[in-house]
Amino acid sequence: MNFLHYEVNAGPGDVVRVTLDKQANVRLMDSHNFQRYRNGQSHEYYGGLAEVSPFNLRPPHRGRWHVTVDLGGYGGSVRASVSVL
Repeated sequence: MNFLHYEVNAGPGDVVRVTLDKQANVRLMDSHNFQRYRNGQSHEYYGGLAEVSPFNLRPPHRGRWHVTVDLGGYGGSVRASVSVL
């Protein structure tokens, strides 16, 4: 599976802003669920299909988070940037 990966430290008072050049799947996950995602297993995440950019997410608790961006198996590429506000 092809995906972009970013790591951020953020919490409920922060906004994780993902800027995209086209619509894509955006997931915010803890380390456990990121490993499951990488292994193709079921996993829990915050986010989903981002049809507009920027796409904002708010982590439920403070910690180290993994942000992934993918096209759901479709061909092509996507450019993205991630920042914590």
